Amino acid sequence: MNLTITPEALGWFKREIDLESDMGIKFFGKVYGSTQVHDGFSIGMSVDRPEHPMIEKEMDGINFFAEEADDWFFKNYDLTVDYDEKLDEPKYIFTEN
Repeated sequence: MNLTITPEALGWFKREIDLESDMGIKFFGKVYGSTQVHDGFSIGMSVDRPEHPMIEKEMDGINFFAEEADDWFFKNYDLTVDYDEKLDEPKYIFTEN
């Protein structure tokens, strides 16, 4: 899994989420909803500390990550976190790897 955060998404996170120094943005799979590649599951986001990250990406002082426990959700995919201007929120794009 590769994790890409676009500059526009990074700007949204910096504006909207206040992080303590040891906290980061965690992406995970959750029951309910759908993504372009999952039916019955959607992507969640929370402020958390990494415990067993399978991927981490630090950008402009913010640590973005996904935990090993969510490998089932991200397996065989790369994740791009972009920004939806109309909804003023992140949007998630999965591509096969």
